[in-house]
Amino acid sequence: MSEARTLDALIVGAGFAGLYMLHKLRQDGFTAQVVEKGSGVGGTWFWNRYPGARCDIPSIEYSYSFDAELEAEWRWSERYAAQPEILRYLEHVAERFDLMRDIALETLVTSARWDEGKGRWLVETDGGDAFDVQFLILATGALSEPKQPDIPGLENFEGQVLHSAMWDDGADLAGKNVCHFGTGSTGIQVVGEVAKAAKQLTVFQRTPNFAVPAGNHPLPEDYLEDLLPRYPELRERARTSPLGWFHGAWEGSAKADDAEAREERLEKAWKAGTTGLLQAYEDLLFDEESNSYAADFARRKIAELVDNPEKARKLTPHGYPIGSRRLCTEVNFYEAMNRDNVALVDVREEPVVTVTAHSVRTDKGEYPADVIILATGFDACVGAIKAIDIRGRDGRSIRDEWDNGPRAYLGLAVEGFPNMFTITGPGSPSVLSNVVVSIEQHVEWVARCMVDMRDAGQPVIEATTEAETAWMEHAHEVAHSTLFPRANSWYQGQTKDGRQVFMPYVGGVGAYRAKCEEIAANGYEGFVLRGTDEMQQKDAVA
Repeated sequence: MSEARTLDALIVGAGFAGLYMLHKLRQDGFTAQVVEKGSGVGGTWFWNRYPGARCDIPSIEYSYSFDAELEAEWRWSERYAAQPEILRYLEHVAERFDLMRDIALETLVTSARWDEGKGRWLVETDGGDAFDVQFLILATGALSEPKQPDIPGLENFEGQVLHSAMWDDGADLAGKNVCHFGTGSTGIQVVGEVAKAAKQLTVFQRTPNFAVPAGNHPLPEDYLEDLLPRYPELRERARTSPLGWFHGAWEGSAKADDAEAREERLEKAWKAGTTGLLQAYEDLLFDEESNSYAADFARRKIAELVDNPEKARKLTPHGYPIGSRRLCTEVNFYEAMNRDNVALVDVREEPVVTVTAHSVRTDKGEYPADVIILATGFDACVGAIKAIDIRGRDGRSIRDEWDNGPRAYLGLAVEGFPNMFTITGPGSPSVLSNVVVSIEQHVEWVARCMVDMRDAGQPVIEATTEAETAWMEHAHEVAHSTLFPRANSWYQGQTKDGRQVFMPYVGGVGAYRAKCEEIAANGYEGFVLRGTDEMQQKDAVA
């Protein structure tokens, strides 16, 4: 291990969060370094290069708001940008603000240990580099640690295995027999594109998901010019809204409308793209009857879009409220399902028995495979953090601590791990919001906290057990006032004893922001801050 480099902060990850965190800390006079395991910046948008990858939030909203000149100069080409364009945007940001000189690429953080006597973190990487830092900032992303599925016999396969989050850019699927696992948000995007190239595509599905047509289209050149004068107003609206979007849910209740009016509104919302259907009425995620009208409407749409009745049956979700699992955005997915070269296997009805050298065998048949695609998701919200051997006060391991359920105060800080911040961690709006809005709020709060600590001569901050417990209980109560926990989804974390913990905070982006501001204004209520004198006394005792 080389001699440790001394800095104010080490930032893990060079996606949306890591890039802005570095820029903001520089502005505030801190020394900081970003460490990124990839060979380029972009985070999620660097790794997820699979066919069909694109954002399901409008491009102009899924972008930074911290710099007016950046907003004015960048031109998005589509309503929902594809992965290459989003990656180019983030590369542009890194270049524009001269961030690359403080970003170490192809470097994996392997361990981080808190030194109680010094009040600092010692962080080590796979390349033998070490950092001695006051603050450890985990900008690792909520959806960045791929989940490997348990498919019997997968090790027997002699063809190419591709994971959507670790895609091989050189993969050639033309004329191949492809077996594809997963019909979540990513899987639906992949299928729409792979079906065009493959000789035969067999899709293996466990749980059907509701998917809404994206309604994607090119953005006229003058669109942004017309919108720019309203940007400040729209950005502020997003910051104070429930989901971090420019436009919120339409007022009213689905069960209060008559059938004709309800159908008209749901049709309009269906055509609005992405989460439009969920915003057709303000109570769809809270009232079971209202939700059922939207769910039934979506089921009727699937029956209209999918020609084969048996495929339509398998693709139609039942048993959970619409929106309680991530509502997917589809481009050509249902169209792909109408192709003669696409087959659909419901693994609940037809379980996979084993993978052979050149096929996938179920209890009812055998499907040839030259390529297997795994669109099986992520260890959401916590996986990338648990992948690092992080040891806090008294040597406590974050992996062991979170075995009993992920916990954090505000999704920002974890009791027992001083001076460690988790950007969009469990207990924050994160994946149930426009995540760029949530990232900016977290970055700015963390930077403000660090400035306040510096000004007050208080080098150490740590969440209290009581505050963390109260926040997680509050988050649990808010979640269970909605329909979200009614589904078995990746929004829910699993404890060691089998209990489920709902990880995102569903109380709303605006309400959450206001609470964070209140806590900071009250002297960082729920945190313990230690001054320089206290640290010197601890160091002397040590």
